[in-house]
Amino acid sequence: MKCGVLLVNSGTPATLATRDVRAFLAGLLGDPRVVELPRLLWWPILHGIILVLRPRASAKKYAAIWTPRGSPLALESEALRSGLAAALPDIPVALAMLYTGGATVPEAVAALRAAGVDEIIVLPMFPQYCGASTGAVFDQVSAALGALRHVPASRFVSDYHAHPGYIDALAASVEDHRRQSGVTSHLVMSFHGIPERFVARGDPYRDHCARTASLLAEKLALDAGAWSLSFQSRFGRARWLQPYTSELLAELPKRGVDRVSVICPGFAADCLETLEEIGMENRDVFLAAGGKQYHYIPALNARRDHVAALRDVVLRESAVGQGEGRNACFG
Repeated sequence: MKCGVLLVNSGTPATLATRDVRAFLAGLLGDPRVVELPRLLWWPILHGIILVLRPRASAKKYAAIWTPRGSPLALESEALRSGLAAALPDIPVALAMLYTGGATVPEAVAALRAAGVDEIIVLPMFPQYCGASTGAVFDQVSAALGALRHVPASRFVSDYHAHPGYIDALAASVEDHRRQSGVTSHLVMSFHGIPERFVARGDPYRDHCARTASLLAEKLALDAGAWSLSFQSRFGRARWLQPYTSELLAELPKRGVDRVSVICPGFAADCLETLEEIGMENRDVFLAAGGKQYHYIPALNARRDHVAALRDVVLRESAVGQGEGRNACFG
């Protein structure tokens, strides 16, 4: 049996053109996993207001982080795929995007099948399980596999929020940043937010974020007052998980905390939410509130320790799938 790995990330606009930003937003915000409202109610709002007004403003934000080679998320995701493929030389690794900006899930599945793969390990690039992200990956992969005449075996990695290698890589990234830029008095761990009602309906996301943050703080030997957990990227009027990152950063200088570092453990690759929202917008919030020093610690991206952690996730999943220690991917 030949195994393959399907990495899946959320996606990104293909270019800075308003039409491409609109296409990405249409896919993201049109997914019922992301916005859990009746389509008859949500569709007129999405297509009649949001997709008319938001793409131009979003394009300006993307322009602030765009590189000469394109989208940071697309570039960093591909670098991670390439690194994982090099670390697993006998296992094909494909990358798919949920909502534009790269190969679609069906295209990536087809590429793995063309490589002779008959068992696919699906690895969403979301360490903490969330129905709006990990669940969306499951939906699209299931649909892609369901359309095949010969459906390959598959295994789905639902999360790796407490994986020791992942926690070690996060801690190493903080320590590397400290050596390069200095130590600040407080570490903010900012995760992407979701509506509170998602958690009330059974989503384990908040617990996973709290566990990751606690393990990272323990690994770094941080005192209770030296770190905070917060949630960013709120959208709409619903109550989302709190504390909100922007409000926390505005409050910290009032407590005498004027030097902070911010890390986003829920993002496997840097993107708009990390580079622009955290690296720029929230920096301005903190400094305007009286803060003196603000550092953003980059996502793990294609760091060697991140690649090693994901390699271990894949190999463990393969071994579990066979019910034995021997790894069937290597024959």
